[in-house]
Formats: sequence, structure tokens, C-alpha cells
Amino acid sequence: MIGESRRRVEDARFLTGEGRYVADLVPAGALHAVLLRSPHAHARLRGLDAAAARGMPGVALVLTGEDLAAEGIGPLPCPAVVQTIGPLIIPERHALARGAVRHVGEPVAIVVAESLAAARDAAEAIEVDYAPLPAVVDSRAALAAGAPQIWPEAPGNRAFRFERGDRAATEAGFAAAARIVELDLVNNRVHAAPIEPRGAVAAWDGARFELLLAGMGVHGLRRQLATVFGLPEPAFHLRCPDVGGGFGLKNFLFPEHVALLAAARRLGRPVAWIGAPSEEFQGAVHGRDLQGTARLALDAEGRFLALQARLAADTGAYCSAHGPACPTNSVSTAIGGIYAIPAILLEVEGAFTNSLPVDAYRGAGKPEANYLTERLVEAAARATSLDPVAIRRRNAIAAFPYRSATGMLMDTGRFQANLADLEALLDREGFAARRAESAARGRLRGLGIACFLETSRGAPQEWAALRFARDGMVDIVIGTQSNGQGHETSFPQIAAAWLGLEESRFRLVQADSDAVAFGNGHGGARSLHVGGTALVMALEQVIAKARRLAAHLLQVAPDSVEFAEGCFTVPANGQALTLEALIEASHDPADLPEGMPPGLDAEAKNLSELVTFPSGAHAAEVEIDPETGAVALLRYQAVDDYGCLVNPMLTAGQVQGGLAQGIGQALQERIAYDPESGQLLSASFMDYALPRAADLPDLAIAFGEEPTRSNPLGVKGVGQAGAIGAPQTVMHAVLDALRPLGVTGLQMPATPEAVWRAIRAAGRALPQPRG
Repeated sequence: MIGESRRRVEDARFLTGEGRYVADLVPAGALHAVLLRSPHAHARLRGLDAAAARGMPGVALVLTGEDLAAEGIGPLPCPAVVQTIGPLIIPERHALARGAVRHVGEPVAIVVAESLAAARDAAEAIEVDYAPLPAVVDSRAALAAGAPQIWPEAPGNRAFRFERGDRAATEAGFAAAARIVELDLVNNRVHAAPIEPRGAVAAWDGARFELLLAGMGVHGLRRQLATVFGLPEPAFHLRCPDVGGGFGLKNFLFPEHVALLAAARRLGRPVAWIGAPSEEFQGAVHGRDLQGTARLALDAEGRFLALQARLAADTGAYCSAHGPACPTNSVSTAIGGIYAIPAILLEVEGAFTNSLPVDAYRGAGKPEANYLTERLVEAAARATSLDPVAIRRRNAIAAFPYRSATGMLMDTGRFQANLADLEALLDREGFAARRAESAARGRLRGLGIACFLETSRGAPQEWAALRFARDGMVDIVIGTQSNGQGHETSFPQIAAAWLGLEESRFRLVQADSDAVAFGNGHGGARSLHVGGTALVMALEQVIAKARRLAAHLLQVAPDSVEFAEGCFTVPANGQALTLEALIEASHDPADLPEGMPPGLDAEAKNLSELVTFPSGAHAAEVEIDPETGAVALLRYQAVDDYGCLVNPMLTAGQVQGGLAQGIGQALQERIAYDPESGQLLSASFMDYALPRAADLPDLAIAFGEEPTRSNPLGVKGVGQAGAIGAPQTVMHAVLDALRPLGVTGLQMPATPEAVWRAIRAAGRALPQPRG
């Protein structure tokens, strides 16, 4: 069962319209909420008059920041732990603005009414007196002298300073270098854009809150809500139904959650809010937005000596829950990639800007680290005239265990083998002919190669339980959470393989803070190797209990009983009992050994904090029309290692989804603000491009399995990897195509306009079609 491709069992309900999302579960009689949001990037709130809105038909409630303050509702916490140089500045972020607004879309009031239309009409009737202030929306501009100041407690708009690595060793590496390459790099700000917007339904029963939400975890949010409201955690019951994608964005406590709960407590009725897609661009969180300079030192043979990066990280107007950790802790784990670089120094300054907060988005720091590393490696290949594959192979880590210059201990990796397998699949010898054919049509063709190293774990520790229900089903109760990965298929595969029962006997219980004792949800590609390990631990307890019962019933010593394929046998005499029989017997006290409680239920908590290290080597081919700058992605090949594969089909799907997002960042996606006014320019899908099926070729995935010893399944996280590997691979192909025209400094996204402008700025003659 483990290692076999299985179609996702949950897809039947999704494809037939039987999925149930927050918007499908709004109870009859619920009130509807609308958030009034700031149209200004930076302004003082001189006054707010909601009298007219409160008197409109159907309006039940209007709350402002002052109302929440009067109820003692505190600011949203930022639980990120980062070892900064000096303090990490965390200004107060309230669910509804108090005194000032600091980004377009910041909530100013919540309107609750009998209908959505009535709430919208009332929100438009609220009069807000704004006093506009100067705004800054770029991290480096915000850190420059004379920039508009956003927070008095953060002079110079600096949120933090972070440093990781050995400065002396890095400086020595550069001093000894035969060659140094240096790049200015921008990792563009993007929007996760899950197909289901955020949404929630809040209720209060007089003693306890209930929050149904589109989220990626419940226990962490419950802890934060307890802090905001000053109540114990059991005062909150959080549940998530089906979730239509998350990609990090749905992992956080948002102002809307707090405002909805406050409104529900005031009114004693359920209150629902479903975000509109355009609302999500200005009210959720954004991802990436990391820029700066990086350099790589090489010896005369092209071996890497040292890497240094000085980066500016945009936090947005506030520190979101995990935002400060993404460009610091997370980048530091993966910088240097698959390469044996003796010395690394990472320096990051966090900058407050008048923009939406930045937080984790698929990969959360690892894509940024790999993009920086691989762009430097590619520049080194060009500067030394070494083959792009050869320079990577020369510097790839080959012996394990290996401790990186930033302290990560890798137990396994097939970095060299990934490159060799990729070369075998590429037909590099035929590329010259393909390039010539493109040139004959007046097109520019490029081939790009890149590698990636993921450091996957997310939050450490996870919990799981097996509950044998009286209806014959076995509940897998687990603290991680699916939001599209296929857990309802993969976790039963594991349990069925371990216990020898049919996969259809198992059902997944998740995302309910009452039903699940502990959990860290999903994020950081953690579910299978952290949550799966907890499940295996619980499965082993079930087997141990059943073995004890079997030994009692067969009147033999427990260590004489063997278990395989759902059956306990005594090799010495051939006696046997099936697990099915033991499940039934475990509920009869007369059949139990002394001191054994009824049932075979078990639970376990995985305390491991070990990280796994998925990796891969990727290649892309593009064709560019120099007259328009349009880039067509023609081919994409990946060779990846995720350790043991529980379900190769699901693994490939996860990789392909991540690749699509990484390709989108490389070629199309960019959140843009007006640099003067701070207005959001990419405020809807009319102005923000996502890759469509027609933009993507066949995304070919090959796997090389190098099991890790860090968990009993031998698995490595897969959820983020595609988004980590694709951006640099595609950009290398684009730059390879443009190199004959003298274009070298293109930044993501390589949109037609950006490519067209770069070609014209280079001033070289364009290729002409022949014939």
C-alpha cells in the first residue's frame, strides 16, 4: 500500500459539488458582516461618524476600534521567535484601526446586518475623517534617510536586524577568492490567491466562542485568540471544514476573526463574513518581498569559498504572526542550497512600510534563499565559463552527514545523483538544434538549469490518535491538517499498511480544537514526516495492545507473538488471531488480561524537532518573441528526492502545483503599489496575473528516493518544493535566451513589458526570421 499511487478519495465529493466550505455552512438566521477598509496608505483618523449607518434598515451593529478598546480586546499577537540583533519591534496591531491607518485595506469598522446588501449599504454611509500622511511602500526606500516614519517606536522604520553565520570566516573566504560574483536581486511580492477566499462564522453561546473558519490549523489560532480576549483557551472552539487551498495565507489570526467574535458576543447571534477575492488582495497577507545584494567567492578551480547576502525584508505595516521569521530563520536554514560552501553570512534588516503585512507563502523563506543562491551559482558559471551543470556538480555536497555553514545537519541527500539524472533526461545535445529552429522564426530560445534544497518541518511536534468506533470504522485523529494535499487518502494508506486493514475502514478527523487534543496544523511541508510519525507511533501502540491481548487469549508470552498483514501468529504452534477478531474481543472485559482497559485506542505525541531535506535539480526551456517580450515556457523537467513516497501520484500533484506557483512568480505575478500614494495597483485579478493551463507545458517529474533516517516512514516534505525550485530555473532559461542581446540584470517577474524594456535598453540588433 505504501508506495502505491492511489486516486484521492476526497476528490469524489469535491468534483461532484459535495465539498463543504465555510460559505456553504453559514447557518440560517446568521447575520452578515462587511469590513469598512481604509482607502489611504497612511493617515490619521480624526473622526468616525457611524450614526447614519447604525440607523439604516437591517443594521444590527457597527463596531469601531474604540468599541473594541472599551471591551478590553487587545492587539493581535506576533508569536514569531527570532534572535535579532537588538529588539524585534512589534507595534500594536488592532482588529479595527485606532488613531491611524497604515496600509490600504486596513479595517476601520465592522458592520453587521441582516443581509449582506444591507451591511454594504451601511458601510458606505459611515463617514471617516482621514488626515493623509506621507507613505512609503518599498523596503529599501523605507530604510533610507528621510523616509516617512510609520511607527515612533521604530526609528528609521527598522523592525529588526538579523545576522546568521561566521563573519570572520566569510570575510576570509572573500579575501582569498580568485573571483567574486555579485548580484542585486529582488524576490517580488506576491499574493497566494487560494481559490477559496478567507471566511469565518463566529458565534457566542453566553459562555463560549465558536469560530468556523477557512484555516490551516486551529490550536495556534486558539492560543492567540485567548491572548487577545484575555480568556482561557477552552473558551474558544475552532473548527475548519473543507478548505479550498491555503499556501500559508490561511495559517494566521486576522483582524476579521477578532472583529467577528466581538460582534457575535455583542449580539448573541452567529455572524458570517466571506471575503471577496478583490478584498483579499488588500486585507489578507502577501508573500516574499525580499531584496538586496548577494555575492559569491570562488577559487581558481571554480569551487565556492564563501557567500554573503545583505537583504531588506518588507514586513508591511505590521508584524504578522510569522512574518519576521520568514526572511530570517527560514532563509538562514536554506541559504547555500545543495552546495558545500564553507562560510556564509546572512544579514537582514526588516522594514516597516505602508503596505499589507507580509507573512509565510508556500516555502516561506526557502524559495528566497534558493533563488538567491542559484542566481549566484549561475552567474559564477557564466563568469568562469564553466558548464552550469559541471559547476553545480563540482560544488554539491557529496558526503553525509553534513553540517552547513548555518548549522543545518543533513543526514542524506542525492544532490549529485539528481543532477546526473536530470542531464540524462534533458537532451542537452539537441538544444543547439532547437535553438537554431527558434532563431529561424525570429525567436530567442533559452535553457535554464537550477537546483533546490528544502528544509522542511514547519512547527515541531505533532499528535495523533487511533479511535476504534463501534460502527466498525477507525478514526485517525490528527493535529496536522489537509487543505488540499490528500490526507484523507495518504494517512489511511499508512494506517492500512501498518495494521493490515482495508483503507476504506479509516476516516480522518482533523481541524477541530475539541476533537483533537493537540496540533500544529499544516505549514512548512510538515504533515507527513511530523504528523505521519505521530500516526506511526500511535499505530505501534495499537499493535502492542493487540499483541498483549492475543498472547492472553492464546495463552502464550507476548514476545512469542508475531504480527504481519493483519494477523497475530505464534510461529511455534501455528496459532493465530486476526486483528479484526482482537478489535471485537477488546470490548469484552471478560476477554481482557488483568489491568488492560477495554478497546485498542491509542494516542501518541511526536516530540521530534528534526528537519528533513528534500532536494531536486530542474531544467526549463523558454522561447521569447523579441518584438513583444512575450515568454513562452516550452519544457519543464524536474528530478526530485522526497525520500520514500507514500503515494507517488499525490507527490507528483503537489510538486506540479508548486511548480505552477513558482513559474507564476517568475513570469507573471507581482503585487504593485504606487510609490507616491501607496495605493495598491494590483488590487484584483484584472491587474494580477496568475498562470493558466495554456501558460504551462507538461510538468515532467522524475523521482529519486533517498530515504531519510529522521522519521520511521523515511519521508521528506513535498508540499513547498515546486515553488522553491521553479523561479530560478525559469529565470535562468529567460536570461540564457536574452544573453545574446546583452541582457543580464532582469528581475522577476519576466513579464512581456519587462523583457521588452530590457531588450531595448541593451541596444543590440534583434534577430530576424529567415525565409
